Amino acid sequence: MTEQNIGGPICIIEKCKQFAKNMKQQICALYLASKDVRTPNSAKFLVIIVVGYALSPIDLIPDFIPVLGFLDDLVLLPLGIHYAIKLMPSDLWEEFQFRANQHYHMQLPVNSIATTIIISIWVASIATLSYFYWWPNNG
Repeated sequence: MTEQNIGGPICIIEKCKQFAKNMKQQICALYLASKDVRTPNSAKFLVIIVVGYALSPIDLIPDFIPVLGFLDDLVLLPLGIHYAIKLMPSDLWEEFQFRANQHYHMQLPVNSIATTIIISIWVASIATLSYFYWWPNNG
């Protein structure tokens, strides 16, 4: 057995904790980028969407839905973070990371606009599905 295989589940848990910590730090840095006038407009648009979604208390795909519920947390959010970082000049991103590390325990606000948008998407989806379920021949 190699050293890496010893305590396998514990190693995975530690990697997950580190992944979550890194993602939180990146969200903090992106939050700072969203407030900075030096952030390019092309990056700022995606940064605002990613940060808004990350700070929203409601997920687009609820976590209680098997497998898909964690898709946004494990795939969509990291992809959004990745592409938002790619759109930013590297020296500017490094500055935001440095500032986020200095203020690691800063309290990020809850995003009520993203919450409203997500609730609106759910209401529209439920209304559309209800329409086609209860009135299938109304066309």
